[in-house]
Amino acid sequence: MADNIYDEIEIEDMTYDGTLQTYHYPCPCGDRFEINIEDLRDGEEIAVCPSCSLQIRVIFDAGDLPKPGGDGAAQQVQARPQQVVAAS
Repeated sequence: MADNIYDEIEIEDMTYDGTLQTYHYPCPCGDRFEINIEDLRDGEEIAVCPSCSLQIRVIFDAGDLPKPGGDGAAQQVQARPQQVVAAS
């Protein structure tokens, strides 16, 4: 499984969708890596791309995650502009 880790990404660099309770990050294939907030709370740190075999390791502090039952939209993390480079 570790063979498919494309990169390690800080959670602050990801976009949080409060409606879906999911963090997203662009994948080189054109889709997005995604991981559910409940998975993060359960200690999971690998976000997967549903369209290809790549994965990223999410670097985060569990204490900084949006609180359960809160208004996720109000706690949305803004992604910084980023350049996606295709894996070679």
